[in-house]
Amino acid sequence: MASEEASLRALESLMTEFFHDCTTNERKREIEELLNNFAQQIGAWRFCLYFLSSTRNDYVMMYSLTVFENLVNKMWLGVPSQDKMEIRSCLPKLLLAHHKTLPYFIRNKLCKVIVDIGRQDWPMFYHDFFTNILQLIQSPVTTPLGLIMLKTTSEELACPREDLSVARKEELRKLLLDQVQTVLGLLTGILETVWDKHSVTAATPPPSPTSGENGDLLSNLLQSPSSAKLLNQPIPILDAESEYICSLALECLAHLFSWIPLSASITPSLLTTIFHFARFGCDIRARKMASVNGSSQNCVLGQERGRLGVLAMSCINELMSKNCVPMEFEEYLLRMFQQTFYLLQKITKDNNAHTVKSRLEEFDESYIEKFTDFLRLFVSVHLRRIESYSQFPVVEFLTLLFKYTFHQPTHEGYFSCLDIWTLFLDYLTSKIKSRLGDKEAVLNRYEDALVLLLTEVLNRIQFRYNQAQLEELDDETLDDDQTEWQRYLRQSLEVVARVMELLPTHAFSTLFPVLQDNLEVYLGLQQFIVTSGSGHRLNITAENDCRRLHCSLRDLSSLLQAVGRLAEYFIGDVFAARFSDALTVVERLVKVTLYGSQIKLYNIETAVPSVLKPDLIDVHAQSLAALQAYSHWLAQYCSEAHRQNTQQFVTLISTTMDAVTPLISTKVQDKLQLSACHLLVSLATTVRPVFLISIPAVQKVFNRITDASAQRLVDKAQVLVCRALSNVLLLPWPNLLENEQQWPVRSINHASLISALSQDYRNLKPHAVTPQRKMPLDDTKVIIHQTLTVLEDIVENISGESTKSRQICYQSLQESVQVSLALFPAFIQQSDVTDEMLSFFLTLFRGLRVQMGVPFTEQIIQTFLNMFTREQLAESILHEGSTGCRVVEKFLKILQVVVQEPGQVFKPFLPSIISLCMEQVYPIIAERPSPDVKAELFELLFRILHHNWRYFFKSTVLASVQRGIAEEQMENESQFSAIMQAFGQSFLQPDIHLFKQNLFYLETLNTKQKLYHKKIFRTTMLFQFVNVLLQVLVHKSHDLLQEEIGIAIYNMASVDFDGFFAAFLPEFLTSCDGVDANQKNVLGRNFKMDRDLPSFTQNVHRLVNDLRYYRLCNDSLPPGTVKL
Repeated sequence: MASEEASLRALESLMTEFFHDCTTNERKREIEELLNNFAQQIGAWRFCLYFLSSTRNDYVMMYSLTVFENLVNKMWLGVPSQDKMEIRSCLPKLLLAHHKTLPYFIRNKLCKVIVDIGRQDWPMFYHDFFTNILQLIQSPVTTPLGLIMLKTTSEELACPREDLSVARKEELRKLLLDQVQTVLGLLTGILETVWDKHSVTAATPPPSPTSGENGDLLSNLLQSPSSAKLLNQPIPILDAESEYICSLALECLAHLFSWIPLSASITPSLLTTIFHFARFGCDIRARKMASVNGSSQNCVLGQERGRLGVLAMSCINELMSKNCVPMEFEEYLLRMFQQTFYLLQKITKDNNAHTVKSRLEEFDESYIEKFTDFLRLFVSVHLRRIESYSQFPVVEFLTLLFKYTFHQPTHEGYFSCLDIWTLFLDYLTSKIKSRLGDKEAVLNRYEDALVLLLTEVLNRIQFRYNQAQLEELDDETLDDDQTEWQRYLRQSLEVVARVMELLPTHAFSTLFPVLQDNLEVYLGLQQFIVTSGSGHRLNITAENDCRRLHCSLRDLSSLLQAVGRLAEYFIGDVFAARFSDALTVVERLVKVTLYGSQIKLYNIETAVPSVLKPDLIDVHAQSLAALQAYSHWLAQYCSEAHRQNTQQFVTLISTTMDAVTPLISTKVQDKLQLSACHLLVSLATTVRPVFLISIPAVQKVFNRITDASAQRLVDKAQVLVCRALSNVLLLPWPNLLENEQQWPVRSINHASLISALSQDYRNLKPHAVTPQRKMPLDDTKVIIHQTLTVLEDIVENISGESTKSRQICYQSLQESVQVSLALFPAFIQQSDVTDEMLSFFLTLFRGLRVQMGVPFTEQIIQTFLNMFTREQLAESILHEGSTGCRVVEKFLKILQVVVQEPGQVFKPFLPSIISLCMEQVYPIIAERPSPDVKAELFELLFRILHHNWRYFFKSTVLASVQRGIAEEQMENESQFSAIMQAFGQSFLQPDIHLFKQNLFYLETLNTKQKLYHKKIFRTTMLFQFVNVLLQVLVHKSHDLLQEEIGIAIYNMASVDFDGFFAAFLPEFLTSCDGVDANQKNVLGRNFKMDRDLPSFTQNVHRLVNDLRYYRLCNDSLPPGTVKL
């Protein structure tokens, strides 16, 4: 024993040294190596068993258990059966002897090691594994230990990791399912016993304030008064031991519910018991007692009680999340809902001592989260099932949900509840759409609840009603491109919009008066404006008045967004019916925007400039944005007005332009300027009134933009204004015949617009960028950047329009395009300029290639192919970083457009494009780990194959008739093979996005062109691809794509199932290393010859799992093991 004793002392000192602060990393590595070597020795477990029973050093115990864990999970197959028996006997004895004194993390680890043995050996070699657990649970002294073992068993055996064969996984699940009824019975017994024992000892309480509740919801929600009575019992005070046992039992249940099917094993008494414990979460009395008694012990107890409630709700939510509910379980489900709503009623009950909100603030945050999860699951998964029960009072439920929502103590809690309302409103909308006949009945049932919801949500976004909460919201830090305040407003407005969809009249009559009130304040500011020496000043200075004005302006800004969000509910079929409401809104908006522009509120001096000035600018910008939201309504009005020629419409548009024009100026803040530009674009693009060009305000903008001496707007604004002006001239007017479109005049005007915008650019000459250039390079770059961003945007916006519009556009642009092509070679070394030029050409190819004509297009392609030599490509990709890669990607995108062009025009370029791809680009990027350029290159290769199939496979009618099947002639075979090989290589690389994309391309080519059936693919490539895909599954390198890979293997194998089963599979297994002949036979036998997709893919995944399992087993055998 001396050696064991000595080893133990040595190990303890090593462990102490390892975790000491002063130990160097070098020394730690030495110790680690020493320990690993010790663990690998055959028989090391005997020492570890001694260490476990003889030491009190946590590190030593943890190390010893890790040795056992490694032995069981990785080397068990090679352990002699005598040793296994000894280990199976000793470890549980050790656990029983020391479980009360061991630290909890050591005890849990020991439990896990024993469960791991059960995972390997139960029931064949370890027949009493589960019986022992049940006995531990039933003996009061060891109940907690038994529950820990049970939970660990559920975790490790029900959903085991992949170090087991599929057959063993199935066997374990079946064995566990056989035990479910017994286990659930035991757990129910434990929870009931604790509850009853403590309920009896609880002093009979005075009549609780809830006992008279039967009059309200209970009679409806709970059919059986007995269960109501049960749920009204006072919550017992538990001792620490009982508390601990109940929390373990509930944790077990939550895990069991995550995988067992809903069935009769989950009895009504179990459900009722879980609900008893769910009440612990909303028991404030216990917390009060804990805080009154003051001791920290009691506070901890209060928290523990709250935790029981959280665990019970976790159990309920596990059951709730199951969508597939057997008929016999529906009644249980109904009972669960009734009992939860009883809890919801308790939570939201308004008694004088407590407001609901302060009660919710006292609850454990996790409990509120779980309760909200329950409500979300109820609405999203079960509402359609439950609503049909006559005894289920949905409206009363909504009343409770309403109280619960608007008393949430945190913003996150409120957001989560708004999500639930959104789910409910979606459900209602789809229900009405599917049963239009019942629309009125459904809406009448819910109308009051919806109006109440709408009013309250609107109140919540206004400082007038909710200032304290709204001021807590952060409006500066961006998270997912929005601030906390923007998220709050957006989610609230989504609820408003959904109610508007269901109850348009109510929603409008609720919202508009509120907007009107705030508008009065805003429009009344004019009387407080005084002229001072330096300009205009707002004469409101008292602190209280400034604060009230700030709140009113913030509210107006939010309500303008709300009104804009509702614009879609005034157009289409309901245009005429809701015309007067919409007109009222639009007239108000036009008035407000004009008012803001005329009295220049954005430039006014205020008493609190840091607050009020941004407020005034924001209201002005939001009024423009809200008006822009009504552009589709204005377009519909435009076509109606065209028939009736109403002056009212003309006035609306002219007044809007009077409001917009002053804002298109460098003196106006960007936010406001951009809002004005966006509105101008919508008027020009969506509304398209014939008279727009003749409005003086529009002509003023024309003159400003084409005046070379005027100061240029910021880039974004310049692009938007130029887009608007170009669209005014290019887009056909609605409701007019072709000969009424005034194309000749518009064409001349467009040419002069483009000419003015591109004047400096067209004056650049290729030699101007050579060493003797007159203009500095940076100035040249600025001209190129400014001109091309504007021209590219104009082309992009016209690309989907009529031929006439595109023709005029190209005529105006022609000279600029030719200048661009001439400049391109001079800038090939400046990747930032090349990037912009290629962007421009890409947009031209996508939108105007027909208008450019074949000869010029060929010239462009030829120029690019000449410029992008192998050296230039290598320079761009390897040395110029992301900009260089972007240049090459844009070039490949242009080629994608070219190879997709139908007809024969660009076919002559195919050989040189394929050669560029395979001989120049591919060799540079093939071995680079970076994904740059690869995605674009493979998309180009896919487009080449997909749109030019006959370049590779010539099919003749005669051949089809003679042979009865169309066996195409193969052309350009070497290029086809090279492309396929590149696809195959891409599957060996780690980039999962590229893998997914390329797998999709192959599958698409098979669906559309029968790729896998072609002779060349079938005979020389098919099984190579299947082999690569199987290896990928075995190596688990692209696990997220398991399903897609399985389907692709099936589609390939199905071309030649006989070959797959008879030749490929045996060959694949023969070539597998790490498995012996017997195991290969088993793998082959287990792969059934099913030819349907689900069975086949299941067989593939079984093969992969078992192959990995056998390799793991074989790795665990001691060296020199002889296998028979």
